[in-house]
Amino acid sequence: MIKDTAFYTINVNSLKKEVEMEVSGTFTPEKAGAFIEEYTNKVNTINAADFTLRLDCRSLDVVTQQQIPELEKCYALYHESGFKKVVFEIHNNSIVKMQLNRLARKAGLTNVEISEV
Repeated sequence: MIKDTAFYTINVNSLKKEVEMEVSGTFTPEKAGAFIEEYTNKVNTINAADFTLRLDCRSLDVVTQQQIPELEKCYALYHESGFKKVVFEIHNNSIVKMQLNRLARKAGLTNVEISEV
């Protein structure tokens, strides 16, 4: 069983033309569903092709096998949204970097940048 330690924020910054998200902890399927709903509502208010999606993942835990299906749904949403660019900000963590890259490739995200901050 997954313990829900998830936290997220989603902010549309029209001046910078960015959707700024912070994601941390471990997501249950229920929390992932709430995240997807809020994400969809906020992204539907903009023309994503003019925006960069910036995800602060510095506090994101290593992904478990149970979380992969929900993350794949999120990555598919990022791809379908059509952002100009998708930037994942992480700490220097080779495992998280590898997992994010693999999920991005599987979802068809080709405009991804992983920034170690």
